[in-house]
Amino acid sequence: MGILRTVKSDYEIYEYSKLECLIAVEREECKKVKSFFKKNKGKKPLPNATVSGFKFIKDAEFDSLKIDFDHPLKFEIRDLVKAK
Repeated sequence: MGILRTVKSDYEIYEYSKLECLIAVEREECKKVKSFFKKNKGKKPLPNATVSGFKFIKDAEFDSLKIDFDHPLKFEIRDLVKAK
């Protein structure tokens, strides 16, 4: 019997609360996000820090979402919420 493995994506999915959209952030950039929230836990107001990512756009052909790799954007870390 074969072993089933999960293949990890190169990107983590977050919701950007300001624009109310989904974004994809590379794993290396995710380390910045995790350390930012760990470092600033319980602090108000949160400092400004940005992370680069890609916005999800609607694909009319397949009627689904896809990552727009043509336009990398900067997002404020304090407005990111991890998508489940």
